[in-house]
Amino acid sequence: MKTVLFALRVSELERSLAFYTTVGYVNLGTVPFDDGSSLVWLRLPAELSVSLELVHRPADGPVEVGGFQHFAIEVDSLTKTLARLTAAGLNPAEPELPGGPEGPKTSQLLDPDGYRIELVEWPPSGPPTFE
Repeated sequence: MKTVLFALRVSELERSLAFYTTVGYVNLGTVPFDDGSSLVWLRLPAELSVSLELVHRPADGPVEVGGFQHFAIEVDSLTKTLARLTAAGLNPAEPELPGGPEGPKTSQLLDPDGYRIELVEWPPSGPPTFE
């Protein structure tokens, strides 16, 4: 088994789509529905298939984020990623070293609806393994 994707309900589809494509996601296509709702499938460039689905259901009203903690995106260089996102007008948080100087480098970023994204650069030893 493997995780295929996760879905986030968004308030304003175009605003969220612009945000996620600025982060680095590639738009794979939209599935429209007769009631005005739609799904947009996205993936990161190194992924082979859809990994994020934006769910837009205007009739359900604004999104209220609750119970959702965050999702994480692995980056090759946190420094370069933060510079690119800042230059694009996004506002990532200052880098942190939650595992100390030998651990991962991380930063946080909020999407337009308030979902938190963790950006992670693993140390040269790679991500933690659990055996």
